Amino acid sequence: MARNRSEFSGYSSIAFLFLALLLHFYSGRCDLQLSYYSESCPRAEEIIKQEVISLYHKHGNTAVSWIRNLFHDCIVESCDASLLLETANGVKSEKLSPRSFGMRNFKYVDTIKRAVESECPQTVSCADIVALSARDGFVLLGGPHIEVKTGRRDSKESHAGTVEDSIPNHNDSISLVLSRFQSIGIDVEGTVALLGAHSVGRVHCVNLVNRLYPTVDPTLDPDYAEYLKRRCPSPEPDPHAVEYARNDLETPMVLDNMYYKNILSHKGLLLVDQQLVSDPTTSPFVEKMADDNGYFLDQFSRALLLLSENNPLTEDDGEIRKDCRYVNI
Repeated sequence: MARNRSEFSGYSSIAFLFLALLLHFYSGRCDLQLSYYSESCPRAEEIIKQEVISLYHKHGNTAVSWIRNLFHDCIVESCDASLLLETANGVKSEKLSPRSFGMRNFKYVDTIKRAVESECPQTVSCADIVALSARDGFVLLGGPHIEVKTGRRDSKESHAGTVEDSIPNHNDSISLVLSRFQSIGIDVEGTVALLGAHSVGRVHCVNLVNRLYPTVDPTLDPDYAEYLKRRCPSPEPDPHAVEYARNDLETPMVLDNMYYKNILSHKGLLLVDQQLVSDPTTSPFVEKMADDNGYFLDQFSRALLLLSENNPLTEDDGEIRKDCRYVNI
């Protein structure tokens, strides 16, 4: 009997050790890491950074695009550059979704990819270019440098069928917005911070006329509503026309806490902006971020990192695309 107990104990120890090694192996497979390309392409991150800076000096709005690209790519299934795929060879592009309305500058992702490919052919993924360009774009918009892990691989398919369910709409309730971010591990504080990206760039009139016509949303500051009506004079704007309003008139190309100050003054463009102020779950964070730009930037940085690490493809999953627009053939 003692011998049987000893044998069982021995088998249990071996099984436990095997299970521990197995768990370590599988957890390791999913891990991104800092300086992933330190040996395979040592200059990769510097090349991407220099391309982002160069493009910014030629086309300042690219810095805003890089952050929006990260959001649209990572919140839909995985940070896997599926966003960048064009409709071709049986693939339906995510760019065709109404949620992608107004997105631009994709051609400059190709510019960055070509620069990296000339140094290290088929080594650096498009998914990592999306993540690193967002990091560097954040700095150009006034944010701090953050350490972004790399090692993502590119998807071989589009997630066009799940875009609508994954990306919150500007007219969604704040509870739905919070739940969608929560589903990828971003808490209320982080969600409020990420919505601060509305501090930069602009919004097409298509997305805000519902607050102006047929009657003005009573939660809008009256003088601000008049400004918006001058920018968007028609209740049915042409989606192809250049009809936009700035998110922030004072620091339109600086990612700062002016967004929160504006929405507390009833000068938010989108319905979701106003809901951040009126909802008791989010309003304390709005007030805190309006009071402290450093706190806002810290929380934005934290949430951006969480977003950038959502369910990445690594190791043998996916591929390294030669061209970010198409899966490899």
